[in-house]
Amino acid sequence: MRVLAISGSLRAASTNSALLRAAAAAAPDGVTVTVFTGLDGRGVGSLPLFNPDEDGDPPPPAVKDLRDSLVAADAVVIACPEYAHGVPGALKNALDWVVASSEMVDKPVALMHASPRSTYAREALTEILTVISARLIDDASITIPLMGKTPEDAAATLARAESVAALRNALTAIETAVTASAAR
Repeated sequence: MRVLAISGSLRAASTNSALLRAAAAAAPDGVTVTVFTGLDGRGVGSLPLFNPDEDGDPPPPAVKDLRDSLVAADAVVIACPEYAHGVPGALKNALDWVVASSEMVDKPVALMHASPRSTYAREALTEILTVISARLIDDASITIPLMGKTPEDAAATLARAESVAALRNALTAIETAVTASAAR
């Protein structure tokens, strides 16, 4: 099973990005987690700002890369901080590029957070994912508190047996959802 992981944070020391890297390391056999890195809007391969006038055939190369990555994935995991009670702009921009396309239709999605205070972001993401017809997998959506920790402390928390088990259980829940979907 192929999982595309998207961090809503652009920070170099992002705890949400660390959470996704830990998920990739904790993945059960047969599950591959790949982190998408084109959200920052800078440089070659980065998503441009959403503009419906630019969403033609073909779309901009970075948009095509995002869409192709979503099509190739069996599921998506989004780890997202909360900015001003909402979804960070770079992540919202990426999701805007797939509103009118079909890559997320019935795609299993799990939300992971590095802060238990990301409730508004989770609500906003749930609404966005509903609009684009993605399928939120609640059993796979988890929070591992890392907010305010140094990168070293976050790494230590993510290396703990209970964190590894939570990540592995979340990925197993995604795998179960994908398998059930394929059986339909």
